[in-house]
Amino acid sequence: MKKWYDEEYEFEIEVTGFLRGDHTERYCRNGEEVGDKYTCTYGCPVNADGQGICSKVMIMLFPIMEAVRSGGDLENIGGSGKYCKEIVCPDGCVMFRLTAQKLGNENFFKGKFFD
Repeated sequence: MKKWYDEEYEFEIEVTGFLRGDHTERYCRNGEEVGDKYTCTYGCPVNADGQGICSKVMIMLFPIMEAVRSGGDLENIGGSGKYCKEIVCPDGCVMFRLTAQKLGNENFFKGKFFD
């Protein structure tokens, strides 16, 4: 892979809790634990050990991340701030907080990278 574009945003996804119980065994197939953090710009989020976030959670995260990349305010969809939103995994087990940070790079579509 040859990443040629410096993305406009970086995302951090942190495991903040469980809806029921207090441990991951026999609860979360991906083994998420409170405090786990994943980061990414455009690709799929990975943790410090290079392990990827649950694919089911990624299905939920992608449209939220695209909303940020499009200039949206996450408060308009229930977020706690312009760049912060809490979600629950599709299985109803693990709670996550997505936080975006603007990096100051040119927007992919407005930056005329195709000219």
